[in-house]
Amino acid sequence: MSHPTESDPASPAPTGREAAYLRVLASPEFQELRHKYRSWVIPATLAGLAFYFVYVLMSTYAVDFMSRPVIGNVNVGLIFGLLQFVATFAVTMAYVRYADRELDPRSSKIREEMEAEGLA
Repeated sequence: MSHPTESDPASPAPTGREAAYLRVLASPEFQELRHKYRSWVIPATLAGLAFYFVYVLMSTYAVDFMSRPVIGNVNVGLIFGLLQFVATFAVTMAYVRYADRELDPRSSKIREEMEAEGLA
């Protein structure tokens, strides 16, 4: 979905509120917030997916390695599978800390500015 602009005569002119939101979207502060968000989330997502797919591929093609016993009936595959849960919780906790430190202050500032203008 595209935003209406002056260069698109088929689109109706934005209302005052829409124009204000478009200004916020184009603001350096919002662009920095988006950059900070994406610079953390995209690599973390790719790393998590890579870890998962390595697990799946190893379970399929490295059966001997994954079925190797470690302690009693616990094998490498079971440990690897349980580490998926550990990794998920670790990434979640890391994201919450990152959001608290980097994203929330920036988004709060943008929200406060919008509220001061009567937009929120």
